Amino acid sequence: MLDALEDLRLRLEERFDAVPGDVTVILHDNPAWLSFAHPLLPAVRWSAAPAARRYLAGWPMDGEIHTLNDSWMERRSAGEDSLRALRGTAERMYCQIVLAANNTPLPPMWTPRRFFTYLRWAWLIEGAAQYFAGQTSFYRAAVITRLREGERPAFPPSRRDALILGGTVFDLLDRHAGPDACVRMASRLHRQGPRGNLELAFEARMRDIERAWRMQLDEILYPQSDSPESASLGDALERPDLDLELGTPPEFGFDSTIRRPGTPPPRPRRSAEREIEEIDDHGGNSNGRNQSQRESRWRPDPGH
Repeated sequence: MLDALEDLRLRLEERFDAVPGDVTVILHDNPAWLSFAHPLLPAVRWSAAPAARRYLAGWPMDGEIHTLNDSWMERRSAGEDSLRALRGTAERMYCQIVLAANNTPLPPMWTPRRFFTYLRWAWLIEGAAQYFAGQTSFYRAAVITRLREGERPAFPPSRRDALILGGTVFDLLDRHAGPDACVRMASRLHRQGPRGNLELAFEARMRDIERAWRMQLDEILYPQSDSPESASLGDALERPDLDLELGTPPEFGFDSTIRRPGTPPPRPRRSAEREIEEIDDHGGNSNGRNQSQRESRWRPDPGH
């Protein structure tokens, strides 16, 4: 564990201005002792989504990392990736300490004001910790479970989904703009809130970022060939929706007296009585009867 933390510290020194080096790791052999170390942990665990609660196996403090020992990690795990994520708890907690060193409003100096700041920015704190610790892929099974069993997640992810879905936001940003953009988004809290951080990092509108993020979730939930979204994530961000103002459609009218050049004039309409007279004058056969057999009522009397 200590070797992994040292390697992580060296990697983070290349990305962040402030990277604390004097951090103590405290292992607890019982979840009760871990909760006693920080009374807010049970409340945070209770507010998290069910699929995320098992991963709340540690807590960062000012200059300290509290985490459960390996035996408890194995009891909590739900598979190989889950166990790897749990064993990487100390690395995620160290990333949160680094984030706090570069963002003074953030914990782990836990004051009431900073705790509420944590709740507002939980998706960024938890997501950045996963991303910079290299653990986003370990939560894939938890993401699938959340998407299948829960309601439609909010964007950015709420505090309830921050531990599971926060890493997907940074994963999307890394695929779209690269790791430097992830550092920029995690290094400073925008005064306009999460929307400001996201739009500045992605250089896109909020609704386009959300659309690309939901497409990414579909890629995780469904195989690529069966994904209901055919467009790529790059298209979702580089080809945003256009607001076309087409106006009201024109009114069309029809004038039967107007004809196109070169067309013959329409034939005049004739009455049914004249049509019958022409047929009779030529001795035609109508309805299988000869002219002499036709009833006189069809021809007007010339005497009148």
